Amino acid sequence: MTAVALPELDPRVRWSICVVDAGGDSGSGSVLAAHEPHIVCETASVGKVFLLIEVARRLEAGEVDPGQRVQIPEEHRVADSGLLYRMRDQRVTVEDAALLVGAVSDNLATNALLWLCGLDTVRAVAPSLGFTDTSLHDFIRNERTPDLPWTPSYGTGAELAELMRRLGSGDVVSPAVSARVLDWLAADVDTSMVADALLLDPLAHVDDEYQGMILRHKTGSTSFARIDIGHLSGPAATVAYAVAANWKDAADDLRAPVLAAMHAIGEQLRAHVTGIPAS
Repeated sequence: MTAVALPELDPRVRWSICVVDAGGDSGSGSVLAAHEPHIVCETASVGKVFLLIEVARRLEAGEVDPGQRVQIPEEHRVADSGLLYRMRDQRVTVEDAALLVGAVSDNLATNALLWLCGLDTVRAVAPSLGFTDTSLHDFIRNERTPDLPWTPSYGTGAELAELMRRLGSGDVVSPAVSARVLDWLAADVDTSMVADALLLDPLAHVDDEYQGMILRHKTGSTSFARIDIGHLSGPAATVAYAVAANWKDAADDLRAPVLAAMHAIGEQLRAHVTGIPAS
């Protein structure tokens, strides 16, 4: 399998990158590209995938009614990312709350589902899948003070790429659970990072909208981080990828060089899965 070339990476950034082959029924998992794949990074909203796994498991097991309305405890009301906090009627169903998390990384829907499932239960999802350095760690907070957990989620490029590979293969809990999670992630409208170079319609790429590519991904953003993890298939190949960048201690805001590098990685992935050389 041909390797995927990584661009020059800004040394001021803490990177953790891994791209693996995800072709076939199970995907070989062979590494196509990597840079510090075992370094732990803060991963912002990416850990919400583990919440979606637990919600999907409960729905498939019949433990939760998909039409049940979520409850939003006052202590977990947050704004910022998402739509629910701006909606007049916030009485959404469990299934629609999960869709909001997958589509717009909705913080309020995330906290409602976390409260429903229990934080400790969701924290246990990643270890149950064999991951030791990756997890959802806390509720979303309007302010993260020193007395709170240090980050909402964390992870390594290697484990996050493996998570996406296993979701694509139907190996996370069950094929039905994996399919539910991927269906929610299919609606993700944030194509500003690695996915920017895929040239997909940000609002409508559930199907093979361009060059035969199918993307299922999750992103995370903070003032000092950008993370994009995904499962990308095309006519020539299928990959799972994770690109995490942190610059928490840098003197400058490094989002410009980080996003440029992510775009360059996306160009390589597009060429790899479509067989069409990058321009």
